[in-house]
Amino acid sequence: MAEEGQKVSLHVYDLSQGLAMQVSTSLLGKPIEGIWHTGIVLYGNEYYFGDGIQQTPVGTTPYGTPLKVIDLGVTKLTKDEFDAYLKEIGPRYTHETYNILKHNCNCFSNEVAQHVVGTTIPEYILNLPNEVLSSPLAPLIMPLIQNLEATLRDGDVPQGLQFQAPIGSAESSNSDSATANTIQPMVDPLGNARSVVQEEIAKEFAALRASGTMSPSEAAALATKNVMQKHGFLNPT
Repeated sequence: MAEEGQKVSLHVYDLSQGLAMQVSTSLLGKPIEGIWHTGIVLYGNEYYFGDGIQQTPVGTTPYGTPLKVIDLGVTKLTKDEFDAYLKEIGPRYTHETYNILKHNCNCFSNEVAQHVVGTTIPEYILNLPNEVLSSPLAPLIMPLIQNLEATLRDGDVPQGLQFQAPIGSAESSNSDSATANTIQPMVDPLGNARSVVQEEIAKEFAALRASGTMSPSEAAALATKNVMQKHGFLNPT
């Protein structure tokens, strides 16, 4: 390897293609800039985690053009040493171990970055799952998260992010071929009742937390369930 070493960069993609920024405040009560996918770039390839550890020549990943390219530094590792490292961690990054919230592409990028250049990827990327799950309304978007997880685990690229319509809407979406590369409009699951529901969930959440018997995540889930059932958005179980 040349004396100056090998440049390492992080390619950052927004899987929502701008949609998260548009709707996150109304859906979660806080702005979310993007739904991040990342890959580590060095030796002319981009390495990322989905259906196992993947590598493609730079510029040929199915995610298109990165939204951001972040310079991470320079590594002295040779290509053979890096390949051996990937083989070593491979059993921890498989189709079966992928979890969009706890063990995802960004976890892989972060681990690789620490190994090759001794630095981490940006905190705002790593903290995205916590940002989403800390909202009392997080259970509302779990179906979307689960769909994303299944798609990314298979190494595919999400073509459109869309919530289910509220109960009572009979419209179905069978236009995969016609809209494969178009982001579909998100349907607000709460419709005109959003402000009322948000306020009631916040009050219910506060009351449950005040009891001192529930964690924030448990209280958020129960508060959301109770209020959503009250307004007919969820069927009692």
